[in-house]
Amino acid sequence: MSSRLEEDLCCPVCQDIFKHPVVLSCSHSFCKDCLQNWWREKPTHECPVCNRRSSKERPPPDFALKEKCEAFVQERDQKTSEALCSVHSEKLNFFCLDHQQPVCAVCKDSEKHGRHICVPINEAVEQHKKELEETLEPLKEKLTLFEEVKEKSEQTAQHVKVQARRTETQIKDQFKKLHQFLEVEEEARMAAMREEEEQKSQMMKEKVEALSREIAALLDTVRATEEQLKAEDVSFLLNYKAAVDRVQQRPLPDDPQLLSGALIDEAKHLGNLTFNIWSKMKDMVSYTPLVLDPNTANPDLTLSEDLTSVRFGPKQNLPENPERSDYYFTVVGSEGFNSGTHSWDVEVGDNNRWALGVLAESTRTRGCKWSGIWQIQLLSNDCKAVSTAHPPVVVLMEKKLKRIRVDLDWDNGILSFSDLDINKCIHTFCSRFTEKLFPHFATWDKVPMKIIPVKVSVNVATT
Repeated sequence: MSSRLEEDLCCPVCQDIFKHPVVLSCSHSFCKDCLQNWWREKPTHECPVCNRRSSKERPPPDFALKEKCEAFVQERDQKTSEALCSVHSEKLNFFCLDHQQPVCAVCKDSEKHGRHICVPINEAVEQHKKELEETLEPLKEKLTLFEEVKEKSEQTAQHVKVQARRTETQIKDQFKKLHQFLEVEEEARMAAMREEEEQKSQMMKEKVEALSREIAALLDTVRATEEQLKAEDVSFLLNYKAAVDRVQQRPLPDDPQLLSGALIDEAKHLGNLTFNIWSKMKDMVSYTPLVLDPNTANPDLTLSEDLTSVRFGPKQNLPENPERSDYYFTVVGSEGFNSGTHSWDVEVGDNNRWALGVLAESTRTRGCKWSGIWQIQLLSNDCKAVSTAHPPVVVLMEKKLKRIRVDLDWDNGILSFSDLDINKCIHTFCSRFTEKLFPHFATWDKVPMKIIPVKVSVNVATT
């Protein structure tokens, strides 16, 4: 009976107890929101049950039905809260620990539960809630962890967009500089070609004008003599001597020659054009044997745009990622080495608090204690060689270090540091390297540590 009543009080659309029921002219009732959502997807306002068209956009509320629904829900909730024994219809005031189920006072003394341990229901609830909370605690901790990682992942996703836009801007700036260089070079070479064109054109103009003057003079003599040849016999003879003298007195110029080098020197302007421009471009570009990885930099460090220098401060809001150091004020190179020989030079200048060396790949994990590190460090005037495999060693300096060369021979397990200004080795580590090593830099000073670029040269191999 209760089931049939509940069925009568259910909305035909959502199949749940009516909420704010409204009634149509066809006498069918629906939840107000259910009906509006139904009509929103239909071209006409029809009854969802009988399809009869409704003349009202806002059907009136069914107050009687609403009261029945509220009364039913209240009664149902009350019965649920006052759970009764299904056998004796008594309140379930005890809990059988053996069967792990609530029982009433009659059941407690019955043959079925008489020999079992039964405790008051409130004690059982308290104990079971405590056990459930203890069971739930790892899940809650795991949930908290997932939420923290999700939040950090969202921050990382946002930072990726910031990184992309910043990197995009820097790429465009670099290409803009290259474009400007090429435009200047193009204009300079076009100007040189036009200057040669003007010189050659002027030279040919002067040559043509000189030839024209010679041709005109010769043409005058030829025409005058030819006119004399056409004269009458007596007249011809009378003027013959003068005509011969005029021809003989006209000096014959040297045979005209075409000018050598009169054409544009295309070989000079086009020969190895791209190579020559590329060779000249080396003066405007720089190359460093390694660059820093900004994704490993401690938030208290700031890197230069070209990723070749690092200084302390100001603190930045950066995402937490596994590669980033969260304890040491350090940053590592973008490339690691697990074979061969490698070298790089670093300018520390007036920086008084720095460390420089190599770091094992396994120690790069965020929060991990460093177990593979070889470095020299300067704290004020105290310079030491520090390694996780050896006790600290004082490094004797003839003068304050300004520029340092790091030489790594991975295969032979040698890492040495030299004072570049006096070309003298100041310390050498001998160890057995077993994993990839990354150059690492640390500083607590606002004076930047800079990776010194190497000289770029263009050589042509001959065979």
